[in-house]
Amino acid sequence: MSRVGDLPVYEQREDEVSAKLYNLWRRAKLHFDLPIRISLEGYRGLVMVLETHEWVIVNERENDMPILAWVEFQDQGRDALHTPVKCKLNHYHFAASKVRAHSLELMEQELEHKLINKTD
Repeated sequence: MSRVGDLPVYEQREDEVSAKLYNLWRRAKLHFDLPIRISLEGYRGLVMVLETHEWVIVNERENDMPILAWVEFQDQGRDALHTPVKCKLNHYHFAASKVRAHSLELMEQELEHKLINKTD
């Protein structure tokens, strides 16, 4: 079930995520229970929720209302782990683009940290 499936989208754009970040997410899905919630330091009330098929930034102060979501990852038949992955970027708030780049950096840092410090 999608966290954002039935919600109206303010704007949708084509996007792509780095191979490194996408591969970190795939590794994290193998080692941790989903959803994975990542606090976005510096953005009061915003967290990134990593699901099986989407990444969603939500406002946890407003019942996890979505702000931004990466959906529809085009990874079918992907045979090159070093290439970026195309996806759709859904905006659910007019100012969502202000958190996009930094939230991806925070996600990468947190996933690296979790994977390095995981206990088997």
